[in-house]
Amino acid sequence: MSAPQVVVAIPTLLGGSALHTCLETLDRQNWRDFEVIVVNNGDDSHVPDGDTYGFPLRVIRPGFNAGFGGAINMAVKSTVAPMIAVLNDDTEAESDWLRELVREMDANPRAGMCASSIRLLASGRMDSAGMYICLDGSSKQRGGSMAPAAFDSSGDVLFPSACAALYRRQMLEEIGAFDSDFFLYCEDTDLGLRAVWAGWQCRYAARACVRHCYSRTVQPFSALKARYVERNRLWVVIKSFPVPLLLLVPFASATRYAWQLWHVFFGSGAAAEFRRSGSSVGSALAIVVQAHVETLKHLPLLLRKRAKIVRTRRISTREFIRLVMRHRITVRELARA
Repeated sequence: MSAPQVVVAIPTLLGGSALHTCLETLDRQNWRDFEVIVVNNGDDSHVPDGDTYGFPLRVIRPGFNAGFGGAINMAVKSTVAPMIAVLNDDTEAESDWLRELVREMDANPRAGMCASSIRLLASGRMDSAGMYICLDGSSKQRGGSMAPAAFDSSGDVLFPSACAALYRRQMLEEIGAFDSDFFLYCEDTDLGLRAVWAGWQCRYAARACVRHCYSRTVQPFSALKARYVERNRLWVVIKSFPVPLLLLVPFASATRYAWQLWHVFFGSGAAAEFRRSGSSVGSALAIVVQAHVETLKHLPLLLRKRAKIVRTRRISTREFIRLVMRHRITVRELARA
C-alpha cells in the first residue's frame, strides 16, 4: 500500500471529547488521501481507538509530555508522506479543509508552508489568517478577532499558525522540523523564519477553514503561557533575527513593556486580562526575569543553532528584513491585542 499524500499530525494532552470531535470532522473530509497520527502526550484513556473512524489512524505514545513541536516531529519521522498537516486537538475542520490546503500548495511549488483560515469556534470571527511578526520577536495572529470577510482571498503570508497548517516534507528535511526545545509556543514562528531564510514561501488558503476553541489545554492568560511566550520570543530573535533587527529588540521590548503597563492601568488588552486572571505586575516581572535567565543559560546552544541558519540561508539579509517589515505588527498593536 502506497503512503498517503498527507499525514495529519495531532498532538494531544487532554484528549477526550474535543479530540473525538476533531477526528469526526476529519472523517467528513471530501479529499481522502490522508492518514492521521495522534501523538498522545497524556493519558491513554482519553485517546480514541484506531478503528473508530473511516480513515487510517495511528497513535504514538511517547510515554512523556514531548511538547507540541516534539510531538509533531515524532509524527513526521514515522511517515514518508510528502506533506504534513498539523492540527490542534481543539479544532473542527470544515469538509474542504485538506483539499484546499493541498490545492494551494500544489499550485505554488516554492511554498513550503500553507496557512489555514482559522476561526474562533465561539464567535465565528477570525483567529488566524497566517501570522505577523513584531520587532521584539513576538508573533501575532493576522486578522485576530476580525470579520472573516476581510480575509476571503488567498495570498502570501510570512508563516502559518501551527494550530492548522500544511508543511512540505522537502522543506522540513532541508531546514529541520520543529525545535522541540521550545516545548510550547512560538515553535511555528521559529520554523517559519528558518523557512524564510531558506527561501521558502508561505501561502494563505482562504477556503481551508478550521474552527478553533482557543487555548483549551493552557488557559489564554495563564502564567505558564506567559512564561513560554516570553522566553521563546527571545529564542526566536537570537536564532533568526539578522544583526540590524537584533539591535532593535531591546528597544522594541522596552516599548512593549511600557504599553502593556499602560493597558494594565487602563484595564484593556491582553495585559489587563492577565492581571484580571489573578496574576500581579510583580509576577509578570518575575516571568520576564526568568525568561531572560533561561535564555542566558541556553545561549551557547542558541548561538550554535543560529550559526547553522546563517550557513544554510538562501536569501540576503536585505530580503529577509524586507519580508519581516512587510508582515510586521507594531509594538503598540501587539500590546493592545
